[in-house]
Amino acid sequence: MCGRYSASRRPEDLVGLFDVEKWKPEETLAPDWNVAPTKDVYAVLERPDKDADSPDPVRQLRMLRWGLVPSWAKSPDVGVKMINARAETLHERSSYRKAFAARRCLLPADGYYEWATGRSERALEEQGKKKRARKQPYFVTPTDGSVMAMAGLYEFWRDRTLPSEHPRAWWVTCTVVTTEAENTPLAGRTGGGDGPRSLAEIHPRMPLVLPAERWAAWLDPSRTDIDDLRPLLAPPPAGMMRAYPVSTEVSNVRNNGPELLKELEAPEEGTLF
Repeated sequence: MCGRYSASRRPEDLVGLFDVEKWKPEETLAPDWNVAPTKDVYAVLERPDKDADSPDPVRQLRMLRWGLVPSWAKSPDVGVKMINARAETLHERSSYRKAFAARRCLLPADGYYEWATGRSERALEEQGKKKRARKQPYFVTPTDGSVMAMAGLYEFWRDRTLPSEHPRAWWVTCTVVTTEAENTPLAGRTGGGDGPRSLAEIHPRMPLVLPAERWAAWLDPSRTDIDDLRPLLAPPPAGMMRAYPVSTEVSNVRNNGPELLKELEAPEEGTLF
């Protein structure tokens, strides 16, 4: 799954990387090394510019709220439960089907966090000697240091309790598309030793990371046929990610800063894999 990620790149850099045509400086977000659900995040999307005369879609860098709220939802509270959409079934789910057909986006990230239960902790839990195993957080990021472009969907929700001119009358929310985690050996890992051998050993799900050659097709709003779109949900080439243990400080969403990305030489005591 993807329940926490890091997004520290400057919007000016994202504009250049993703060939963005429109970005409003007033929608600038501070670097965030501990992005959690319900926070505002950057999203790259294509849709007509409401400030222009042309109906043609324009590639934009927008600020969306993480946690998709379907247009038919009675309350925005459902968004906190809809932070991820499974690639295998989103075309069937009423919550995601329309967004998949017409409202796809890219969510730029440095990488994402995932928590793994160490073998020793798991053994104690299974023996009934520990009620809740302590988990070790790992940071998963591209091996080449590039921006991770996570596939996303976005949706509009109208708050009927507010007048149409109210700035919060419309919510624009998003979700991260996930796929099965890779079983191939992690990049840079050789031989035996402690620690997970693959992303699947950390967690069975991972964000669907789209390679650059797939960005244009994913963002193209003219592509609305579900059968035509489903091949875009194929996992990226394996072996492009590395994962390393980081401090359990990241487990507290109030903690934020580049130190959260610091690689530990070994998992913290009590969380040994």
